[in-house]
Amino acid sequence: MDFRRYQREARQTNRIPTDADEITPLLGLAGEAGELLSEYKKHLRDREVHPLRPDRIEEELGDLLWYISTVATHFDLDLDKIAEKNLVKARDRWAELHGTPREPFDKRAKERLPRQFDVHFVESKTDQQVQVRGFVGAQQVGDPLTDNAYIDDGYRFHDVFHLGYAAVLGWSPVTRALLKRKRKSNKKVDNVEDGGRAIAIEEGISAYVFEYARDHQWLKGATRVDSDLLKMIKTATRHLEVNECTASEWERAILAGFEAWRTIDKHRGGWVHVDLDKRKITATRLKPQL
Repeated sequence: MDFRRYQREARQTNRIPTDADEITPLLGLAGEAGELLSEYKKHLRDREVHPLRPDRIEEELGDLLWYISTVATHFDLDLDKIAEKNLVKARDRWAELHGTPREPFDKRAKERLPRQFDVHFVESKTDQQVQVRGFVGAQQVGDPLTDNAYIDDGYRFHDVFHLGYAAVLGWSPVTRALLKRKRKSNKKVDNVEDGGRAIAIEEGISAYVFEYARDHQWLKGATRVDSDLLKMIKTATRHLEVNECTASEWERAILAGFEAWRTIDKHRGGWVHVDLDKRKITATRLKPQL
């Protein structure tokens, strides 16, 4: 049975008064969820006396489905479309990438990000202020950075996060600007994808995720981040090319970036290796051996 047929036939069995507002089926949905939880509660309390019976679970799930269908009908929604959109959402959040890798966003551009490169972060102190400079080879990239804070929290190394986005997502307007790889040969792309607004969005994401990580032990040992955080990021970037990347990919970029950042922060500098082909970022205290 497909969802459309179920919704159609469930509608024919609906005896809720037509003048009842939407709270009635919603209360029914809550009540049936309570019945399911009650079954589990009795099992936890009585164990062998009250085993979890698949037929009872099946019955309660069926009642839940009926009320879900009724709520959807009340709001003139298609249950089949709801199910399809939910699977898209679940895949975006949890599915691992398989098969042919996504084409790089700059595949057809003249100004491509290098597929592999190293960045050397060097810390120095001047006028009682700690600064960090990044170097690719002998060339300094970007301006010296400080924490811009009253306390030493390591934010001066936050370019590592941008490198993480570049490595895992293949996207980072900030990294493009630092490496002078903005796609100026295409004025529209340069303005929208590599311009000031996109850079500001990426910087905002980095700052927001940094505060989230501060409250979660700097993500040490973490294998997941909060879904609401990823949803915010997806919303902020929905008009950009990176919207093609899934929430799961963003999660990997964040975790990989913080793993590298923790190494660089611990040693007050070091080397970060970026590999866009392998979609990896790694950090070491000493220069990587070729």
